[in-house]
Amino acid sequence: MTDSDHEEDMLEEVKEIDSSETRRLFCFGLGYSALTFARRLRDEGWSIAGTCRGEDKQRKLADEGFDAFLFDLGRPLDHAKEMLRGATHILSSVPPDSGNDPVLDCHLEDLVALETLQWIGYLSTTGVYGDTGGAPVDEGDQLNPTSERSRRRVLAEQRWLKLRHQRGLPVHIFRLAGIYGPHRSILDKVRAGTAKRIYKPGHKFSRIHVEDIATVLQASIAKPRGGGIYNVCDNHPATPAQVTAFACELLGKKPPPVVLFKDAEKNMTPMAKSFWRDNRKVDNARLKFELGVTLEYPDYKKGLEAILEAEKDEV
Repeated sequence: MTDSDHEEDMLEEVKEIDSSETRRLFCFGLGYSALTFARRLRDEGWSIAGTCRGEDKQRKLADEGFDAFLFDLGRPLDHAKEMLRGATHILSSVPPDSGNDPVLDCHLEDLVALETLQWIGYLSTTGVYGDTGGAPVDEGDQLNPTSERSRRRVLAEQRWLKLRHQRGLPVHIFRLAGIYGPHRSILDKVRAGTAKRIYKPGHKFSRIHVEDIATVLQASIAKPRGGGIYNVCDNHPATPAQVTAFACELLGKKPPPVVLFKDAEKNMTPMAKSFWRDNRKVDNARLKFELGVTLEYPDYKKGLEAILEAEKDEV
């Protein structure tokens, strides 16, 4: 069976969905965070479909039981109306590309035409706040991105939010801190021997466990507020050196020597330097008082301990 034949079969299944009885999530970009969220909803009986960029990933998603369709900036969805038909919830984790948002550029009118639509979530980044010198920021503060990548995110957020005001779409923005979770954490770097302990005085980073992202998204679906913006991070920002040292302790490894940022910076790539450019303390109070969220992993220690414990069950 060709990939084209496979997509045609999935389209037939989509046509059979009764949207009046089925909650259907369509994810633009079934990546790490979106896939964690999608798996959780699937286990609760939701119908799930989404996109990926390559045929290998498409086959892996199909093996998990997900309807997966190929999509990228230069490759819009084939038969978009049929693929999106019956979707009650849309999640986009697709990053902007050269100032453009691939989802809105390709499928804005398809989203507007969805009569079943109840909720849209857009995954952004806390990078939109820029550098505050370590001062706290919340969702009402001015955006001041310091990198081209973050500036693109600001423009993408603005485009999505305009849909709320101009077209009445139920858009929600989630500004994510540094994401970690199973098979994507400092534990993997310590094992691989690539972990570093870089120290920059007074410089801390916020993080968020991937499962807590899914919890926040579920809470928003339960209490939708079109136009809502939420910082998604844990309660205790920490220095990378602290996190690396704790991961080494968990694994019984000798921690790497501390290297001052001014010395490490000399060998950093431009991308790596950009992560150290901004220093801010992200306030997550809104997701607690408005959505009623209690984070399962309120700090990196609880998150890393849980990842290590779960790995024991995988052996």
